[in-house]
Amino acid sequence: MAASTTCTSRPLPWWSGFGARVALGLVTGLVLGLMIRGAGHDLPAAAFAAEGLRTIGQIFIQLLKALVPPLVFTAIVASIAALRDLENATRLILSTLGWYALTALIAVLIGISLGLLLEPGLHAGVDPAKAVAPSAAGNWLDFLKGLVPANFAGIAAVTTMSDGKATTALSFNVLQIIVVAIALGTAAVRSGEAGAPFLAFNASALAIFRRLLHWVIALTPIGSAALIGDAVVRYGWDALSALGSFALAVYLGLGLVLLLVYPALLALNGLSPMRFFSAAWPAIQLGFVSRSSIGTLPVTEDVVEQRLGVPRAYAAFAVPLGATTKMDGCAAIYPAVAAIFIAQFYGLPLHLADFALIAFVSVIGSAATAGLTGATVMLTLTLSTLGLPLEGAGLLLAIDPILDMGRTAVNVAGQALVPTIVAKRAGILDRSKFPNGTGRGNAEADNDLAPSLATH
Repeated sequence: MAASTTCTSRPLPWWSGFGARVALGLVTGLVLGLMIRGAGHDLPAAAFAAEGLRTIGQIFIQLLKALVPPLVFTAIVASIAALRDLENATRLILSTLGWYALTALIAVLIGISLGLLLEPGLHAGVDPAKAVAPSAAGNWLDFLKGLVPANFAGIAAVTTMSDGKATTALSFNVLQIIVVAIALGTAAVRSGEAGAPFLAFNASALAIFRRLLHWVIALTPIGSAALIGDAVVRYGWDALSALGSFALAVYLGLGLVLLLVYPALLALNGLSPMRFFSAAWPAIQLGFVSRSSIGTLPVTEDVVEQRLGVPRAYAAFAVPLGATTKMDGCAAIYPAVAAIFIAQFYGLPLHLADFALIAFVSVIGSAATAGLTGATVMLTLTLSTLGLPLEGAGLLLAIDPILDMGRTAVNVAGQALVPTIVAKRAGILDRSKFPNGTGRGNAEADNDLAPSLATH
């Protein structure tokens, strides 16, 4: 009688997991950034190291952004094909939009309260001469324009100014890609047998792009180190002195939403806040250092599906939509505090109706600026709606990169939070994947998120 053997895999220790490697990368990048900044830019070795960090960080973000269009397109087409088999697909979509609006409303109310309580505009040391109108401004018509694709791939040429030089580069509009994918996916499903080969090809392409994504995610510790190091070298904290009260109000609002509101919503829905943040950490930290919800999108979607247990058919729709319209940091807290700051700085009174308009723009306006990403665009939309001077936005540009790190982290956390809550309330959350103490350990889930290059 042959003896049978069984292999049982032991959960790996936490310090060997992907999250620990990312944390080590962040610490390493922070130390390198402080060392380079302390050495000074005049030292050739320091300048070379600073440029190296910046280049590595840019390459990592470019790799992620290169995967966004094909991943979003193929994932949403696949989700349309899968959603036809879900009886509650319409309810899931409506519930997602409702939770997006609810969390945005809570965030903007916190921003308004902090702006009125701390009065940052009355304690600013910024020079009024720095008030200049930004090059891009939000407009309510942008929402309608953004829904209609300019071309099949949603690609456009974007010109930016830096140090007096104009640079033109290709950019993609994720909202337009979503619209095209929904239209083609729906047409393929409605075409019956004629559309089956296209759906099969799309499923194969999605599997290939997801494998490429795993390879890029494996580089996250290196990319995070380079990005945080570059941020410390380039921005530091010197610019915060003149706008310290404003930065304090913004980061306090971000902290309240991230560490109080989100955990409360998770707990009310029977989900562990600690376990949620443990699972969502790779996406949140990458959002912080990259300052890009779109660049973080592939990681966010992977986290939501693999570590939080949200079904792929639903996550493939909800997460890309959230990456373009769900921005509690950039579209709720920041414009609320900034609008009150500018009104206080110029001595312009705000009334109850104005605060209602701020809340309305924050809840609805993020969709209106989905085709034009950036907190400055959202702020100018708020200012123009309230009749406040657009030049006031220029007062805040000096510390915008430092604020943008926190804003994007909150954005990404919200983009992972809402699909998780909606899936839990709909009874479709895979609790064997969500770290609930009885399933896989975090280190094991980490290794699923970033598999070894040698084995894949």
